[in-house]
Amino acid sequence: METQTASEKMANAQDFLPINGTDYIELYVGNAKQAAHFYKTAFGFQSVAYAGPETGVKDRASYVLQQDKIRLVLTTPMKSDHPISEHIKKHGDGVKVLALWVDDAYSAFEETTKRGAKPHTEPTTITDEHGEVRISGIYTYGETVHMFIERKNYNGVFMPGFEEWKSEYNPTETGLLYVDHCVGNVGWGRMNETVKWYEDVMGFANILTFDDKDINTEYSALMSKVMSNGNGYVKFPINEPAEGKKKSQIEEYLDFYEGEGVQHIAVATHDILATVKELKSRGIEFLDTPDAYYDTLLERVGNIDEEVAALKELKILVDRDDEGYLLQIFTKPIEDRPTLFFEIIQRKGARSFGAGNFKALFESIEREQAKRGNL
Repeated sequence: METQTASEKMANAQDFLPINGTDYIELYVGNAKQAAHFYKTAFGFQSVAYAGPETGVKDRASYVLQQDKIRLVLTTPMKSDHPISEHIKKHGDGVKVLALWVDDAYSAFEETTKRGAKPHTEPTTITDEHGEVRISGIYTYGETVHMFIERKNYNGVFMPGFEEWKSEYNPTETGLLYVDHCVGNVGWGRMNETVKWYEDVMGFANILTFDDKDINTEYSALMSKVMSNGNGYVKFPINEPAEGKKKSQIEEYLDFYEGEGVQHIAVATHDILATVKELKSRGIEFLDTPDAYYDTLLERVGNIDEEVAALKELKILVDRDDEGYLLQIFTKPIEDRPTLFFEIIQRKGARSFGAGNFKALFESIEREQAKRGNL
């Protein structure tokens, strides 16, 4: 049977929704000022823009941070009866918006809503002295939103309503470059429904599929399908739980997030060894990998540029596909609820997602689950 590479499958995506990449990721958090300090200190993000009471926005405060092409927006409500407060009460700190950079935000809204998307933000043009930004938005899984951002006629710091955020505290960057992919966790039996939504509403293609035979340990399993737009700039793997002896990491997420949502954000680097070493020095905690994983590493993945000893020291995982290899490592959850975490990834040709590492990764996650009493 003929098989297609991930690159070839991307060509199956429809082109009615051209996407240039991730514009920003917005997290609703309990204290955006302190969260911004964390992302600057630990990850090396830089201060960009601010909106809040001082800029005329009375009901919330938002801090915009950036590192290369990765842009985060951290938003906190000002009062307990605000809808954002309800979101935080239910889910804890988490991703609300996966914003997509498009050429035409009005067309994106029309094309997706006529294909069945539930509207979130009607097409709107916001302006200031720096030009205009056109926006619109739709709901995806859970309470997560895709905003469409058209900014070709804007040269301000972020968008109207925001002012430049200058800070005397500017830690150096850590080598993070762009959002490689964002993974969503959905409930029992919801993966195929969500995949079909991305195919029908967004024109995405399913480029990789993993079932519970691919992703399992002695105790738990999950299923996953990777959705990509045509140029591969935006990829959304979708996970759902599968039956196992004990509670899977997806079930734990759904329990503590109290619903479907973004499980992790994968960010790319050109030098994972340097990036991870720097992140660890700033207090970021990563999942552990047993030393035995590295004993047969080269037998599994073939020749690589990196020294195995250096990868073993930092617990970085390696996997290979038909197009090359990749290196990856996963942080522990970045807040007290075991929900959102980050992946650091370096691609050397590979377009896949580390299927050869799933068993080692999930056993590592299960060790952390056991410590929390949630396995």
